[in-house]
Parts: sequence; structure tokens; C-alpha cells
Amino acid sequence: MHTASAPAKVILFGEHAVVYGQPAIAVPVSSLRATVQVTSGKGLHIVAANLGRTLPININADVVDDALALTAKLVLQTLKLPAPDLTLTLDSQIPMASGLGSGAAVSTALARALSSALGQPLDNETLNTIVYEVEKKHHGTPSGIDNTVIVYEQPVYFVRQQPIERLNIAKPFTLIVADTGKSALTRVAVGDVRKLYEANKDHIQPILDAIGSLVKDARLALEHGDIAALGPLMLQNHAYLQEASLCSTGLGARVGTAMKAGALGAKLSGGGRGGNMIALVTPETRNNVEQALLNAGAVHAFFTMVS
Repeated sequence: MHTASAPAKVILFGEHAVVYGQPAIAVPVSSLRATVQVTSGKGLHIVAANLGRTLPININADVVDDALALTAKLVLQTLKLPAPDLTLTLDSQIPMASGLGSGAAVSTALARALSSALGQPLDNETLNTIVYEVEKKHHGTPSGIDNTVIVYEQPVYFVRQQPIERLNIAKPFTLIVADTGKSALTRVAVGDVRKLYEANKDHIQPILDAIGSLVKDARLALEHGDIAALGPLMLQNHAYLQEASLCSTGLGARVGTAMKAGALGAKLSGGGRGGNMIALVTPETRNNVEQALLNAGAVHAFFTMVS
């Protein structure tokens, strides 16, 4: 039996602006994972345990309407192999449509498991290319940051169409990730920003430029271990996204709750119309912030160490 997994992710700085050529920083959330187990079977099937469905894969058919089937088809096309007699059972801890990279994590785990079971495990570069193609199904015009940080499972400084830069975190820090419980498709938010951009470029472009400059400051802070500098930068990034009409009322309220409970900084993470927010905390404030967010209505709240 072959098993493979992939982590969730959060965008620390730069969501949305990254689609327009600005830098972004993303980090893996290794405590939340999508896992795929491969066993023998008759024909190729994907069992999505969380969704209660079994999907037979016909690689000769048009499968672009299903991300799981598309992932399997692209792997087999890349390896130049026919469909094997295997069953791939998927189990994911990562909430869908919440800004945690669920789609990219599932595709990554699935592609890794299938290629390994076939005796030709994909290298990260090839895997990243495949998952990016599937991400287009999820997001329309994705930046590529989700698949990159999840495939490599390392903090990354990312600029679209430029080489990946692994980010050096000089001093570990702790984030609280809180889920509003409201699903929000990233591609819808990305499409809304596109409409705003095309309708009023003179207003939106300076916001995107300001976010890009802020991300560069955040990189320097991370590389020099200046964790205290991250809090104000998170709040400023959040304010810019609010100015671009990308923060739901629930996310804005959660940011305020985290700050009142002692967080060093907080912001939305991801699409912004729902999903998750993140808060920078210390060991002393971690429990207080987590409980405050749960009391304020967060469906889930958990901490992750970034290093």
C-alpha cells in the first residue's frame, strides 16, 4: 500500500496583489493535511471519503469538470501510462473553500500517491506543474502560490512567473488560524478584484503596489528574526485589502477580536469573502487569543508554528 500526503497553507502577506505581479509570502500548515492511500482494485477509482463519493476514472474521457479526475489524468499523461487497477482513497483534514489551499493539497497528495504506486514518483517541479494546471480548475487565474508552497512544503517568497524563492525564517513564530465557517471560493474573489481593477485601475493599482512594498518589508523582518515588526505589517496588509472591498464583516470582526485579546497582529488570509483569518501570537497570549476567537463565533481555531 502506498500513502502520500500534503499540507494546508496560509498566505501570510500579499494575497490578491500577487495575481498582478506583486510578491507574496505563504507558509505551510503542516498540522493540517490531505492524505491518499492506494490499494489494488479493478479499474482506476478515487474514493473521496469526506464527500462520500467514489469516482471511476476514464482517462480517455473529458474530465476537466472534476479536479480529482483531472489530476489523475494529468499524472498518467505525464508518465505515459494507461489507467492502472488501483483505488485511491482520499481523506482530508483541510476545510474546503476556506483559504487553506484544500484543492492544491488534495491534488498534490493524489498525484504523489498515484505516481509512487506506479513506480515513477514525480519530482517536485513536475508535480508543481501538474497541480498548477488543476488549480486553474479551482481558481480560474491562480497566482501559483498555493501549489508552490504546498508541493515544496516550505515558506516561500513568490512572484508570478519568476523562480521560486525559499524563504529563510530566522526566528520561529506562532500563528492562530481561525475559520469563520463561511465558505468562499477564491476564484470568485479573484474575479471580483479583476472587475474592480478593470473598472478603476487608478484606484486599485496603488493599493496593489502598496501591498507589494509591504511584502518586501515583511520578508526582511522574517529573515532578520524581527517578529515584532510583523504585527503592524499584518494590520496594514489587512487594511489595504479592506480598502479593495475584500474583507467580509465576519473576518473584520475576528481581526478586531484577536487584537483585543492580545495578538501582535492579525489579517484575513486568502480570498477574503469568508474562510480564515490569522493572528500573530506569543506563547503567553496564544491560549487567550484562541479562546477569544472561539467565543466570538469562529468554527475552528488552532495554532501552527512557522519555522
